[in-house]
Amino acid sequence: ARRVAAAIGIPHYIVNFESQFGEHVVANFVREYVAGRTPIPCSHCNSELKFAELLDRARAYDADQLATGHYARIEQDASGGYHLYRGADPTKDQTYFLFSLTQQQLSRAAFPVGHLDKDTVRAHAHRLQLRVASKPDSQEICFVPDGDYAAFVERQAPEALRAGTVVDSGGRVLGMHGGV
Repeated sequence: ARRVAAAIGIPHYIVNFESQFGEHVVANFVREYVAGRTPIPCSHCNSELKFAELLDRARAYDADQLATGHYARIEQDASGGYHLYRGADPTKDQTYFLFSLTQQQLSRAAFPVGHLDKDTVRAHAHRLQLRVASKPDSQEICFVPDGDYAAFVERQAPEALRAGTVVDSGGRVLGMHGGV
């Protein structure tokens, strides 16, 4: 990130949100997974960290907006309302992870690659000789890079491994399970 910032001529700051990330994103992911629901950690990270706490920190540095690499677009209507639209690249659209942003957050957000396709973004990165130009796309949750959610939850919440019965709606035992 430091090299990219230097290459494009913007300041680079390092901020530590490790504890907030653990509290708002990781703990929520584990709780939801253990409860049998499908967590969406990226949306929690965006609404509760990036466009809340990080945006507040950016404002302290006199930044008007918080720019991210999301493939999404924002447009303001005639009455001043902000609307979130899909990115131009239909294979990289990331609006799903931004659905919970408020009007205030959208008013301060910038998605500079949202109107571009991934190949064009990579071409710009190559032209600027950025080392990330050929970096593989990330398709996994950042804190579970190997994709093994069950093993991650097992390490975070060992009590979730309790075996139990599988029953039908009438209470008849159909089998056993090994826990979450």
